[in-house]
Parts: sequence; C-alpha cells; structure tokens
Amino acid sequence: MNKLHPENLDNFFDVTKTDVNKMIESMIDNKKIVKILTAGKRLRPLVAKLSFKVCTGGKETPYQYQRFIESTVAIELAHTASLVHDDIIDKDKERRGKPSFYIKEGIPKALLIGHQMLSTGFNIALSHGEKIAKLYVDTWDEVLNGELKEVDYDSTSIHDGTNELTSKSKIFKEYYKIINMKTASLFSSACKAGAIEAEAKGEILVILANYGRETGLAYQLADDLVDLENGEMIDSVIIPLLTRLENKKVDNNSLKIKSIRSKIAKNSTKIKELYIDEIKRHVKKAEFYSKSEMIPDSPYKYLLSNAPSYISNRMLKEINITI
Repeated sequence: MNKLHPENLDNFFDVTKTDVNKMIESMIDNKKIVKILTAGKRLRPLVAKLSFKVCTGGKETPYQYQRFIESTVAIELAHTASLVHDDIIDKDKERRGKPSFYIKEGIPKALLIGHQMLSTGFNIALSHGEKIAKLYVDTWDEVLNGELKEVDYDSTSIHDGTNELTSKSKIFKEYYKIINMKTASLFSSACKAGAIEAEAKGEILVILANYGRETGLAYQLADDLVDLENGEMIDSVIIPLLTRLENKKVDNNSLKIKSIRSKIAKNSTKIKELYIDEIKRHVKKAEFYSKSEMIPDSPYKYLLSNAPSYISNRMLKEINITI
C-alpha cells in the first residue's frame, strides 16, 4: 500500500463501522432502537470521520476520537428516525429487505420509537456543546421540511406545460429539492459536525458542509437509480410524488400521471443516462470542494477526495455501473 495513504477507503470504512457500532451498543439501552440502528450503512459517520480526520491531520487524542465517534451516534439516530417515520408516510412494507418497523410493531410504537431516537440524539448533541446541538436541530428542521414538502406535493407541482422527466422539468426539480433537504442535509451536517468536533473554525466548515451535501446528493441519486433499474420504483421519490397525486384524484391530472408513468417505462435508457450524468456532476462538485486550499494536505485529504465516487459506486455496483 502507498506509504502516503496509510488507510484505503475500504479499511477506513470498516474501522468506522466497527467503532460506531460499538459506541451505539455502549450508549443506547433500548434494544429495539439498537436493532433498528444495526442495519445502517454508516455512510454519514464515514464522511463525518473524513472531515474530522482532515481537520486533525490524524493527530487527535484517543479522547477526542471517542468524543467524535459518540457524536456520530446522534447523526445515526436522527437519520434512522426519519426512515422509521418515512416508511409509515410512504406505506413501505419493507426496509433493507426486512419488514418495516411499523409493520412489525404497529404505527403508534413506530412513531414513539422515532421520537425517542430523536430525543436521545438531541441529548447526545447537547452534551457536545451548543454548536453541535444547534446543528442537530437545524438539520432536523431541514429534513422535516423536506418531508413536509413531499407530503404536500400536489397538482400545482407539474403545471409547467410538460410532463417530461428531465433535469429541467418541474417534477424533477421538485424531486431534487426533496432529496436535497431529506438526504443531502444529513450528509452536509455530518461533515460539519466532524469538523466542529475537530475544533475547526471559519471557512473550512462551509467547505466541508458543501462537500457533504454534494456527496449526499450523488449517493441518493445512485440509490434511486438502483431502485429504478430493479423495478422497485416505489422506493424512489418520484413515484411517491405521482402516487400522492393519484390519491388526491385531481381532475385533469390523471392523464399526465399516466403519461409520466408511461415515459418512465418507455424511456428508461434516457432516465438512466440522466441519473448517471447528475451523479457524476455532484461527485465532481464534491471533489472540487475536497481539493480546497483551506483543507490541510494529509493522507486523509486524498481519501476525502475519493470518497464521493467510492460511496456512489458502492451503491451502483448492484446494477453493474461504475462512474
């Protein structure tokens, strides 16, 4: 292995997952919450740790590192709570190949467990100081507003004279706004939190937050492309938007909805190309931020630069695509 790069991303990822999982088990008493958290990919802690490491240069103390890992548990709690509630809203019966929590335990318990995860996460964030606590609350507000935007999506959202699914179409722009708020915001905050835990200040916080947002957008687009390619379109944001329109039974829109569904089926190649182009665009933007002169040179800066494509390709591997 190159001496300049003491850890490749596979090793870095494995160590991160192990450390976060150990911290979850040591901090969380509720076995149901621990079980829900166990299935997580730990992508947000991964980018948070990269941000932390590029700010410390890998010279942090064991205590600082443990404090940082502790803060990632708050990130995972907020993210997973959003998934538990999301499944109820979207009526998804499965999550990661297994029955959704509300299917197993009922909606009332799922709602309450989700709230418990949020409050537990906030208490962790609060114990790490005002900056981390404020970041936690602001991020959850953004995620919640994204969820509300998706729920409130109605007929006015496609009244732009077209029903084309392109990057310029109104429906794609709405979809993009929602994944930006629901998914990318958590990646952005994870990176900013990692930098704050490393006691970084000033412009580097903004740069790393932007890096995280672009990485999150690339990842979510890759995730949704995999769903579309596997025929699991209900998991993509676009289809729930159309489904909500159908449920509203809005006159004059049924033909548009059917047309869009038909276009998804008939133009799968073009849609696939659109997704790939968008994924590449956001990966490149993340890489641009990772190369900022504000970020000190270190082996971790190299890993930071390679992480966006690494994360997206881990997802796209399922459908034999590499960007």
